[in-house]
Order: sequence, then C-alpha cells, then structure tokens
Amino acid sequence: QVQLVESGGGLVQAGGSLRLSCAASVRTFSIYYMGWFRQAPGKEREFVAGISRSGSSTHYPDSVKGRFTISRDNAKNTVYLQMNSLKPEDTAVYYCAASQSQGAAFGSWGQGTQVTVSS
Repeated sequence: QVQLVESGGGLVQAGGSLRLSCAASVRTFSIYYMGWFRQAPGKEREFVAGISRSGSSTHYPDSVKGRFTISRDNAKNTVYLQMNSLKPEDTAVYYCAASQSQGAAFGSWGQGTQVTVSS
C-alpha cells in the first residue's frame, strides 16, 4: 500500500495556472505507474493524466491535453500535475493514485485536493 498526500490546490481565475503535488510514502516509488484523477460534484471520477514508471510516457484525455502536464521525480517520491489555461469546468477534487502497471487498477489513493476555477 502506498500512502499518497496531495497538495497545491486552491482558488484560481479562469486562464490561470496551478501546480499540484503528490508525495508518496513508499520505498519503491519508481515501480508504480502514477495517475491523476478528478471528481466534480455530481459527476463520475475522471482520469486526467498518467505517467509511466520512468516518466518517459504520459497519457491524457482530450479534455486536458495541451493544458495539463504530468511529471514525476522518483528521487523525491513525488508526482506533479501542472495545470495551465484553467477553465471553470476544471473545478473538482483532484486525486493522485498509484498502480502496479499501466492498465491495472489503481490500488492506492490520496485524500484529494480541491481546485476551484472562477469565471
């Protein structure tokens, strides 16, 4: 089990940027595929970014492609989500999650951090 703690959420105006961080308490962080998800009130949880173990491959849905960038620092056991050109529809609780491999279920989740984008 991986302990994950997100930070960096907050209130930002439309068009602005935020950088989320997720710190992992695990000795073998580099073996995990990491992802970011979000959930808005009354909506399904949505995958917004994923990154391979080495960081060489990233994955995004069309809704955030070109605006969001996921990265990781395995030496710091941390994964980041840089969010640019934010829109009010990006408002949600953002969660990071860890998976044993791409395509496998995400078995560990953080507590979430709120992102609110005002128009």
